Amino acid sequence: MPVIAHSLEVRTKAIAMLRNGIGNAEVARALHVPVGTIGAWKHKDRRRSGTLPGRRVSICPRCDPGGRLLNRRSYAYLLGLYLGDGYIGSGKQMREKGVTFLSISCADAWPGLMDECEASIRDVMPGNSVHRVQRPGMHEVKAYSKHWTCLFPQHGPGRKHERPIVLEDWQREIVAQFPERFIGGLIHSDGCRVYNMAVRTRGGKTTRYYYSRYHFTNESPHIRDLFTEALDRLGVRWRYNNRNCVSIARRESVRRLDSFVGPKY
Repeated sequence: MPVIAHSLEVRTKAIAMLRNGIGNAEVARALHVPVGTIGAWKHKDRRRSGTLPGRRVSICPRCDPGGRLLNRRSYAYLLGLYLGDGYIGSGKQMREKGVTFLSISCADAWPGLMDECEASIRDVMPGNSVHRVQRPGMHEVKAYSKHWTCLFPQHGPGRKHERPIVLEDWQREIVAQFPERFIGGLIHSDGCRVYNMAVRTRGGKTTRYYYSRYHFTNESPHIRDLFTEALDRLGVRWRYNNRNCVSIARRESVRRLDSFVGPKY
């Protein structure tokens, strides 16, 4: 079969279209060029420009401490989300390649929190794709990597509340540096800001008034301890509302949390 030579003008148009994000098949149809030829031109152009993807090097700040620095502020928030509503998993094929995924469950009622979760994952693991998987009433915000277990060594078999959850020294340093972000992640996952009503009767007159408070509910005593330790660091007063629920109700403490957590959105 004879080889068809294409003019420089056609190649230039094709490269311009490809660089503008137009797909190979669409460029091929528009210029009446075989799609395989378009693919070859694209490959050569990316090789010349230095944008051709190559083998990825480790981007894990734990495996390669001399490389990329960890975004500690975003990590503190993501750690809170992970301890509350996150887990690390893998399928059989991914497991054979050493790949895992981080999944954070986010309710559809709070799209702003879903956006913040996705942004924190991108900050912690830049360059990795983040996906949202629809589930009834919620989305799983997911990203794949070989290094999630490096960044979240609390991963293990079984439910979190059925095994010890202990932070490593480097994680404790980050939580101590960014306690507000850590608390925010925990409340955004397993907490809430609510209004309570109180009734007072004086001189035969009944008055109702409302006040806000925060609740954090988690079955793991270790995770609850991490939460209350961070509150203590900020001078926030708290008490147990029941066996697994931490309550923050004092006006000055609620005002402190409002300054960096606030209502879900």
